Amino acid sequence: MSIQEQITTDTKEAMKASDSAKVTTLRGLSSVLKNKSIELQKDGLSDEEAVSALSTEGKKRKESIKVFEGAGRLEMAEAEKKELEIIEGYLPELMSEEETKSKIAAILDSKEFDNFGAAMKEIMAELKGKADAKLVSEIVKGKFNS
Repeated sequence: MSIQEQITTDTKEAMKASDSAKVTTLRGLSSVLKNKSIELQKDGLSDEEAVSALSTEGKKRKESIKVFEGAGRLEMAEAEKKELEIIEGYLPELMSEEETKSKIAAILDSKEFDNFGAAMKEIMAELKGKADAKLVSEIVKGKFNS
């Protein structure tokens, strides 16, 4: 079952359970995936494309949480946290920091990279969707600065 189909099924279940917050979030995700499909001029998305769109939505929620907490809007931050939990349920499990460091070390050892950009391009091609890009960037910067 694709991610889009799973979201549709979960939306129906949330409707039956009268979970309005989950229904609203899942409808929003469905809309995001539909818009992405229209943007790519495709009928449906692959799971990889869906994961990419959902990770973007997750990043938006994380940013909103920071902004709301900074402004003292804790009730809004809580709502965003609940949405983020729902979104993360559809995303693959990310690698731990240790796993990410060892993968990056293996990639950097396998080739000689003359600059940060070339290294990031190669590393992200391999770790896209498997590791947090922000963490990867920090680790690679640390390797190049040392």
